[in-house]
Amino acid sequence: MTVHAGEKVASSPTVSAIELPREGKFPSLDGAVAWLHSPPLTPQGLRGRVVLVDFWTYSCINSIRQLPYIRAWARKYSSQGLVVIGVHAPEFAFERNIDNVTRAVDALRFGEPVATAVDSRHAVWLAFNNEYWPALYFIDAKGQIRHHVFGEGEYDTSERVIQQLLAEAGATNVSRDLVAVDARGVEAAPDWQDMQSPETYIGSERRANFASTGAGLFSGRSHFAAPDRLTLNHWALVGDWSVGKQSAVLHEAGGHIAYRFHARDLHLVMAPATVGASVRFRVTLDGKPPAAAHGLDVDEQGIGTLSEPRMYQLIRQPMPVSDRVFDIEFLDPGAEAFVFTFG
Repeated sequence: MTVHAGEKVASSPTVSAIELPREGKFPSLDGAVAWLHSPPLTPQGLRGRVVLVDFWTYSCINSIRQLPYIRAWARKYSSQGLVVIGVHAPEFAFERNIDNVTRAVDALRFGEPVATAVDSRHAVWLAFNNEYWPALYFIDAKGQIRHHVFGEGEYDTSERVIQQLLAEAGATNVSRDLVAVDARGVEAAPDWQDMQSPETYIGSERRANFASTGAGLFSGRSHFAAPDRLTLNHWALVGDWSVGKQSAVLHEAGGHIAYRFHARDLHLVMAPATVGASVRFRVTLDGKPPAAAHGLDVDEQGIGTLSEPRMYQLIRQPMPVSDRVFDIEFLDPGAEAFVFTFG
């Protein structure tokens, strides 16, 4: 089972050496279907270099929030022998499309000096026996995996590992300072203290806390209705939807998704069901426009447009954070919704 790994609580790193056991050989990268911002790379060709491999996918908020650190390390240490490879391993079908991946890499500023291996068939993922988004593997100049981190966090420790492996490889004057990132927008660090809502899938395969009435719970096309009241972390479809394993598709304008949540940020991974189409939508909080609580992808009145398959930031609450009822109404048919995530 693959999961999005969350925050890790790391012990405070020091400048003393970190114990880095050998965890296995650098697996093959041959399964990548394409490479962006780099010719194809191989473990043999990277001997003598320290390599950081980052498994990520572009709709995953945990992956996105880690990117500022990956970019900063690549810029800081590439001249001293670090090679950073972002292995884009999709969760949803639309993330297998190389055009979508290319646009996302550009939008997230994850190009050079980072090389992207497009792992649409999960061949590299399987070669590493990986199970998480995001996942970092630190590989020494002799081609041995020496450290790994699953999930967000542990950034200071990760950078100390890079510094130590570069020194082992013979790099001189390796900085002992740590990068300082100014992550903003969707990349901003999560508010763990106030986050009480979990990642919530809309498709039948991993769905939980589904509260709609008047229709079958798991699959097929149905007319769904909302309950009289939603309890915390329960959600409902309203309108004419078809529910599949990974997503739900709206057939008629006016359909809704409602969710009672507790978090600073609310995101929803969505796509137009028809490539190239656009779907207008309107977001409310407790039945009113979000105003100052609007996210990057809606205005203060809650108006937005679904035009490409990706994660949309719909809510960013100002302090204090409280339980709210979120509702998104689609003003056109053809919306496809996959998963809620929070920050």
